[in-house]
Amino acid sequence: MFDSPDYPAALDESQFEAWFEKGRESRIPYAYLLIMWDEIEGKYDPIYVESRKEIQEYPPYGQSPENRLLVAAYDLYSGGRVG
Repeated sequence: MFDSPDYPAALDESQFEAWFEKGRESRIPYAYLLIMWDEIEGKYDPIYVESRKEIQEYPPYGQSPENRLLVAAYDLYSGGRVG
């Protein structure tokens, strides 16, 4: 996953699926999984949010000087990517 020049690194598919399961099983009613790139650590991290409005709080990859950047957002239940 994310195995192209448009992304900073590839993400293991099994890790990606594990993050989906963790979000779905949470007691907190999360609706979205955000895949963040941590520039300092050089790795992807999951962030779970409850609303679309919260997604806008994170700067997109390639468009901000911040250290944690949003690479992609997914609906936890449909599995679809959120634009």
